[in-house]
Amino acid sequence: MEARAPVLVLAVTLSLILATGVGAAAGDERAALLALKAGFVDSLGALADWKGSSHCSWTAVGCNAAGLVDRLNLSGKNLSGKVTDDVLRLPSLTVLNLSSNAFAVALPKSFAALSKLQVFDVSQNSFDGAFPAGLSSCADLAIVNASGNNFVGALPADLANATSLETIDLRGSFFGGDIPAAYRSLIKLKFLGLSGNNITGKIPPELGELESLESLIIGYNALEGGIPPELGNLASLQYLDLAVGSLDGPIPAALGRLPALTSLYLYKNNLEGKIPPELGNISTLVFLDLSDNLLTGPIPDEVSQLSHLRLLNLMCNHLDGTVPAAIGDMPSLEVFELWNNSLTGQLPASLGKSSPLQWVDVSSNSFSGPVPAGICDGKSLAKLIMFNNGFTGGIPAGLASCASLVRVRMQSNRLTGTIPIGFGKLPSLQRLELAGNDLSGELPGDLALSTSLSFIDVSHNHLQYSLPSSLFTIPTLQSFLASDNIISGELPDQFQDCPALAALDLSNNRLAGTIPSSLASCQRLVKLNLRHNRLTGEIPKALAKMPAMAILDLSSNSLTGGIPENFGSSPALETLNLAYNNLTGPVPGNGVLRSINPDELAGNAGLCGGVLPPCSGSRDMGLAAARPHGSARLKRIAVGWLAGMLAVVAVFAAALGGRYAYRRWYMGGGGCCGDDESLGAESGAWPWRLTAFQRLGFTSADVLACVKEANVVGMGATGVVYKAELPRARTVIAVKKLWRPAAIDGDAAAGNELTADVLKEVGLLGRLRHRNIVRLLGYLHNDSDAMMLYEFMPNGSLWEALHGPPEKRALADWVSRYDVAAGVAQGLAYLHHDCHPPVIHRDIKSNNILLDANMEARIADFGLARALARTNESVSVVAGSYGYIAPEYGYTLKVDQKSDIYSYGVVLMELITGRRAVEAEFGEGQDIVGWVREKIRSNTVEEHLDANVGGRCAHVREEMLLVLRIAVLCTARAPRDRPSMRDVITMIGEAKPRRKSGSSGAGKDAGAAVPAAVVVDKDKPVFSTTPDSDYA
Repeated sequence: MEARAPVLVLAVTLSLILATGVGAAAGDERAALLALKAGFVDSLGALADWKGSSHCSWTAVGCNAAGLVDRLNLSGKNLSGKVTDDVLRLPSLTVLNLSSNAFAVALPKSFAALSKLQVFDVSQNSFDGAFPAGLSSCADLAIVNASGNNFVGALPADLANATSLETIDLRGSFFGGDIPAAYRSLIKLKFLGLSGNNITGKIPPELGELESLESLIIGYNALEGGIPPELGNLASLQYLDLAVGSLDGPIPAALGRLPALTSLYLYKNNLEGKIPPELGNISTLVFLDLSDNLLTGPIPDEVSQLSHLRLLNLMCNHLDGTVPAAIGDMPSLEVFELWNNSLTGQLPASLGKSSPLQWVDVSSNSFSGPVPAGICDGKSLAKLIMFNNGFTGGIPAGLASCASLVRVRMQSNRLTGTIPIGFGKLPSLQRLELAGNDLSGELPGDLALSTSLSFIDVSHNHLQYSLPSSLFTIPTLQSFLASDNIISGELPDQFQDCPALAALDLSNNRLAGTIPSSLASCQRLVKLNLRHNRLTGEIPKALAKMPAMAILDLSSNSLTGGIPENFGSSPALETLNLAYNNLTGPVPGNGVLRSINPDELAGNAGLCGGVLPPCSGSRDMGLAAARPHGSARLKRIAVGWLAGMLAVVAVFAAALGGRYAYRRWYMGGGGCCGDDESLGAESGAWPWRLTAFQRLGFTSADVLACVKEANVVGMGATGVVYKAELPRARTVIAVKKLWRPAAIDGDAAAGNELTADVLKEVGLLGRLRHRNIVRLLGYLHNDSDAMMLYEFMPNGSLWEALHGPPEKRALADWVSRYDVAAGVAQGLAYLHHDCHPPVIHRDIKSNNILLDANMEARIADFGLARALARTNESVSVVAGSYGYIAPEYGYTLKVDQKSDIYSYGVVLMELITGRRAVEAEFGEGQDIVGWVREKIRSNTVEEHLDANVGGRCAHVREEMLLVLRIAVLCTARAPRDRPSMRDVITMIGEAKPRRKSGSSGAGKDAGAAVPAAVVVDKDKPVFSTTPDSDYA
């Protein structure tokens, strides 16, 4: 017993020493954690329980059996501030997770002290500077995730020494240089994500030695050269993404040796040559996207062997030949896109019969033959796009019973027969475009039963008979175009319920009868074209009271009576054509009729006065009444005498006016327009006056000669826009003729004073100069009208680029859309913060954002913008457009910078979702803001990001979500919760894509770069839906 006592004493002593050592280590780690917390900004108090002695029970802290900290999971705690070197005092850490926070500083330079690390996750932050060194010393390191940050410099080559690595995710930063060939040593690596950086050089062939690799995502960089055939050695590879870069050369046939590949994305490169038939050997392939390259030749027959293929996208190449017949029998095909190639022949007759097709786009090719009869047999087809081909035969009857259809676009083909009955009963059909075919028969009456159609275009066909009586009562119908047919009968007198109709074109038909007065109930109708029909009777006076009517064409009919006097006071009418009718009487001399082009009144022998030759005076009319049977000879003498006198007076006036104008031109320096206003003040012979904000090389006459209907390029809430090509000045400008201000309480003088007030504001705007503001060159005005002269933007409006016809759509990638968002933010910040007094736009919307020759955004159309000298100044006119107006305006009638910011947020949502600000699909009284709120609440918002710019691609989608967060902030219900434009610029900068767009031109086929990846934690909702959330 005594002999064993020393042993027992030694054991107790060692235990005490060990316990003391562990206790000391634990105390040091507790101090390290508290020091680490001291560097954080914990705005939500997530680490409030980091106190007391038992640090192993603290939030996000885990300890091993020895009581040492081995896990620190701070993911999603909304932390910011800095990560101090105190984290290196936790040497037993195996898991360090700082992901999904708001850190925006550099990490410690080295993590070599944490040699036991297995997981290193700092993703979804804004860490900057160089990537930390030292991780190569971690023998068991399996995961490195640093995606979605702002790291710069070269890719960390030392990671090649961490041979246990299974995941390297460095997507979405600013890494540059080459991909290290040394990564070949990572034989356990399963995931390599480097996309969305600034990586250059060629793809290392050595990557083909990564025998365990399952996902290789290195696109969205500036990689060049060819695709290494060695990648065909990656026997475990399932996902290969090399999209959006500058890769060239052929697609290696060796890729056909990848036995496990499910996804192959090579789109938006410069790949050439033919599609390798060997790709048909990849039996596991589900997604194949080779679009936007320079591929030639036919589609290989072997592609049809891919029985699991769901996506086949070959659009925007130079493919020719016919589509293999067996493609029609592919059992899993959902998306089939061949748009913009040179393919010929017939589509497979079996297309759709055995496939769950959802989207078919074969437009802009040279296809012929019939439309496959069973293309919708799978009952899933939503979009059928076939325009600009040579399809013949009839429209398949099965399409009219395809309940899943949303869009049918078959215009510009050679289709014959009748339009099948049934389209009106399809519950989701929004667009029916059949123009430019050889269709005949009548328009199906069941179209009037639709509850979803918003756009119908059957123009340029041979349709006959009368229109369905209740056609225009479709509640969602916005545009109905049926020009150039042989439709007869009378216009239906059932326009009482047309809540959405904006455009109606029935020109060049055989319509007879009178124009129904019920048309005036279409309160949103902007354009009405009834030209070249057989209409009779008088023009309804009620048409002049339509609040939105801007373009009215009733020419080439048999209308009688006079021009309604109230046309001059029509609130929005800007373009009016009444030529070639049987109208009589004086032309009213007010409003649009005051400056109408006489050609638009031609062919009406009984019209006189106004811009036409004057009517006979009252004295002459009295004489004629007193001598109704006077001799014809006396009449001819009187007419001749009168004509001669008028000619003499005209010659004298022209000579005098010319001499005076020449003197003004000569003495004023060649017609420079700086003092044209004084010229107008001195002489009533010059009703239009030109004021310039810079030296111009053209005159008011040059501009006025271009103001005619043929030159209309757009219109908005403030006026109609004309394109004015001025040969003498060798320039093109945009002329916006403002809607005339209505007379106030019948006081025309008050209306003129309002015009003067508007021009005073315009004088302020003429001084604005910014690269994202459309430059105001000058303005023309007379006593009641004004025209703004702007630099011309050749690529149209953002609305056209997003929602217009396919040939006008641009911004085909997310980076291009981001650039627009950033440009608009810069322009608005200039107006709000750099102008004194600040300028409020009051009508920010996609129609008022124009795109210059370089696709840069320019803010235009300040509408009734008012320079506010003091905060929260109230104005008495409606500010903004429906769908863009801030909610508080409805009860305050006040605008300020926060009103513009709300509208800007709506534009961001348009850019992100591709949707309009207001769509029928959103529901009654709902706009895009409310719709997005619903999708956020239901956690489905990611499904509604615009797929056309990468919304279905994970790394692009995550970049879009960052900007959507900004849109959410900008559209907060309470103005005080919205950021300033300076704050918006900061946030937009933090969401900047990681490389420039390759798209500098308009069109769907413009090459473009897609932004970098910013990885979102998939286990965490992107948007909070807590009770305190504005979007809950």
